[in-house]
Amino acid sequence: MKQELCVAAEGEVRVKEIVIAFDTSNYTTSCAVFDGQAGVNAGRLLEVEAGQLGLRQSDALYAHIRRLPQVFDELDLQGSTIIAVGASTKPREPEESYMPCFLAGASQGAVLARALSVPFFEFSHQQGHIAAAAWSADRMELLDTPHLAWHLSGGTTELLYVRPLGTAVTCEILGGTTDISAGQLVDRAGQLLGLKFPSGRELDKIACQAGDDIFYQPKVTGCEFSLSGAEHKMKQMFETGVQPRDIAYFSLMSVISAVRRATENAIKKYGKLPVLYSGGVASNSLLRAKMADGIFALPQYSADNALGVAILTYRAVKADG
Repeated sequence: MKQELCVAAEGEVRVKEIVIAFDTSNYTTSCAVFDGQAGVNAGRLLEVEAGQLGLRQSDALYAHIRRLPQVFDELDLQGSTIIAVGASTKPREPEESYMPCFLAGASQGAVLARALSVPFFEFSHQQGHIAAAAWSADRMELLDTPHLAWHLSGGTTELLYVRPLGTAVTCEILGGTTDISAGQLVDRAGQLLGLKFPSGRELDKIACQAGDDIFYQPKVTGCEFSLSGAEHKMKQMFETGVQPRDIAYFSLMSVISAVRRATENAIKKYGKLPVLYSGGVASNSLLRAKMADGIFALPQYSADNALGVAILTYRAVKADG
């Protein structure tokens, strides 16, 4: 990232103040910088062997530790002063929420903050997703007002009622999947079709070529639904020789059907609130087309990234004075 010096009145040169943040999720190592307006995220997907649907936590943690120095080197900090460091330290806000892979970024961030004698701020991965999506969609006011948000990813499919909490946000789970996540269904479809993991991007391209508008409509109770039925029917389609493009479309539209109806039910209960979409599955083009009233981030900020954590870190340090 090219950080330019700020030139103040009467020729005084002022160094730009930035924050640094880390996010080491189950499949992406990422670091980001943010200066209050502009931000840059550097990230790399963890390598998963062909045919596999993920990594063990111990393997993911080891991979993050090895990759963090390389990813951090992609950030150009020249001409900047670091005023705070942040990290996602757990998947969600509750105290019992825990996943070992987040220890990589959390420990690196804490050590860096101590070395620089600057504050260290902890957030959840989910809070970071929401902040990144709001910033990317140019809707930062959402961080200060109640709204609905979907977190759609390989590990999470949750509909959230989001409210401001100081300079961050707090999330109440209203519903979502009761079994496999949207991302798991997508990746299992990708595995059937021989696609690389994670499969979302390739599956999206194939689905756009579908010839039939055929999909499964999961039962939605309130804001909750199950996707295992869609997975079962998807496997039947594969075994009977249905075209890959139609299987791809079927899997994605089955998710979208459930998301649409759960959203409608939430709006009936909570009123016409803005609906923000975050998480890797939220970068899907079919979802964006079918949920046109939703607020979507750019695809690179829908997927796992550290920028949302950097945004929340900047807000926190400025509030602390």
